[in-house]
Amino acid sequence: LPGEHKNIILELKLLADAAIIGLPNAGKSTLLSVISAAKPKIADYPFTTLEPNLGVVKIGDMTPFVIADIPGLIENAHQGSGLGLKFLRHIERTKLFIHLIDINSDNMIKDFDTINAELIKYDEKLGARKQIVVVNKIDVVNNEYHEFCEEFVKYLDKNKNVLKICYISGVTGFGVNELVYSISELLKLPEIAELN
Repeated sequence: LPGEHKNIILELKLLADAAIIGLPNAGKSTLLSVISAAKPKIADYPFTTLEPNLGVVKIGDMTPFVIADIPGLIENAHQGSGLGLKFLRHIERTKLFIHLIDINSDNMIKDFDTINAELIKYDEKLGARKQIVVVNKIDVVNNEYHEFCEEFVKYLDKNKNVLKICYISGVTGFGVNELVYSISELLKLPEIAELN
């Protein structure tokens, strides 16, 4: 007798504790290469990262965690623009978002809202995921970031999903260790740790 016949679609979803998200060229791959042994491709043009990269992060006696570098998202990523639709699924199972914002941006608030809008349009649950907002590349302003970020920080204070704001330079390493410890501590919070 003929046996059963089925069509099965398998979808790979990376499993990581935290995901680095942001617009193209925000410094996501550089950050991953600094805090882990991962060696992602790094260049000064958009969409350098064509596939997600995973890295294991561990400093001293800290409990290690896995972090994913997600290719840059752009407006309408949820509909397939850029590389968004192909890779948004990889952040569905991460517990915490590391949202990188380039301090060189003409409008950091718009950049922040663009990414969050795409998360919500793809899956409302992603729009409610907790975040650490990381203002990157502060070395270009000689670490005097306060005046550049004042309006942005006031805006973030109203967002209940933002747990912390950090300021780093992925190139010089400024603030990176503090960021790693913050990620480690926030991953232990009950409302984050229990996420599947």
